Amino acid sequence: MTERTRPTGTESLDSTDTATVVATSLNTPQMRRILSSSFIGTAVEYYDFILYAVAASVVFNKVFFANLPDAVAIFASFATLAAGYIVRPLGGIIFGHFGDRVGRKKMLVLSMMMMGVATTVIGLLPTTAQIGVIAPILLVSLRLVQGIAVGGEWGGAALMAMEHAPRRSRGFATSFANAGGPAGAILATVVVSIMSGATGDQFLTWGWRIPFLLSAVLIVVGLVIRLRVSESPLFQKLQDSSEKRRLPILEVVSQHPRAVLLALIATMSFFCCQGIVTVWGVSVSVEAGADRTAVLAWKAVGAGLTLVVTFLSARLSDRIGRRTVLIFGGVLGIALVYPMLLMLTNGTVWGFATADLLGNGLIQGLLYGPIGAYIAEQFPTRVRYTGASLAFQGAATLGAGFTPMIASGLVLVADGSVWLVGVFWIAVMLAGTIAVARTAEGSRKELT
Repeated sequence: MTERTRPTGTESLDSTDTATVVATSLNTPQMRRILSSSFIGTAVEYYDFILYAVAASVVFNKVFFANLPDAVAIFASFATLAAGYIVRPLGGIIFGHFGDRVGRKKMLVLSMMMMGVATTVIGLLPTTAQIGVIAPILLVSLRLVQGIAVGGEWGGAALMAMEHAPRRSRGFATSFANAGGPAGAILATVVVSIMSGATGDQFLTWGWRIPFLLSAVLIVVGLVIRLRVSESPLFQKLQDSSEKRRLPILEVVSQHPRAVLLALIATMSFFCCQGIVTVWGVSVSVEAGADRTAVLAWKAVGAGLTLVVTFLSARLSDRIGRRTVLIFGGVLGIALVYPMLLMLTNGTVWGFATADLLGNGLIQGLLYGPIGAYIAEQFPTRVRYTGASLAFQGAATLGAGFTPMIASGLVLVADGSVWLVGVFWIAVMLAGTIAVARTAEGSRKELT
């Protein structure tokens, strides 16, 4: 059971209700329930969101854009993928506003319901061959709903874990929300891989739909778990105070623009790496001759390594600081850019597997573990949901949303060569590393 402390700091609250008390340890029934809710809920939502990315790599260019040349079709498919990322900051602003005003928990439940409905309907969509141009229009519309929903998901899940946790374990607690991303990616990739192998030639006809329809079951499970957690104690304390508050987005833009900008640039390193290795890289490897089912299987293995490294790097960031871990991950990523590109494009399964384990597993894990706590610690409680979501989702839009499309375009400009992709990738990683270096360490600060 959580304990109440009387001194100052984030662990000092007046209420005797354990639902409104910051935990003194992660090893309590309440904290275990909160951490599992953050992990499982985020995993379910990211299963839906990443499932679309996987399908955009190997399905949608042949189902919804089959009447276009191959290079143009994959570009169009990645453009629909980007649409979901474009509206993620809007989702972060909308959900952040109400999350900072009416509570974190309610917004998490709403975002999960929106995501589940949109994903299930995608699984029922007629193809372009059946209803013409209306099919890709509906596909993009549903992708926009997904983007708004996931835009509100991460901030709420991360803050629920972080604002319940003691200071010495904030990074590790927040990583449970982060780890839900690769866990959802593993599940999405495994399900698509299984269906690809099981349905064979029928995969592009109807087999791809089953992973989308499975979302309906997963959403029910996620909602049951999420409804059982208590509201953030720091938000409860804020609600009980007489402090006057402006509109969260206005306060973030006027008083914390530097924090948003630096956090956004820092987070883009992770998302750029994700977009190139796990989306563009999958498509390029399969087109170059690597077996589709094997590539998807290794993508799941890489996500599993991401999961492990995410927890380890988050725990390490609680001990030596967020900045140290993030800068090390950025420098290592820059050094490995061109080796990874050569392996992604050599048309072999082993090439993709090695690049995926390095880029998706090691580099992404090092960057992803501390990033949630790093961002959230830049903002005060009254605007933390809005500020953290705006930075994180803005980076998702610029980093992951456009990266596959940009990489495809750079290959076209360079007449099939990937050297421009490497220049772009290094530039983003370098900018992110510099942004982290210019940010104050937040792991020792009290959240109040």
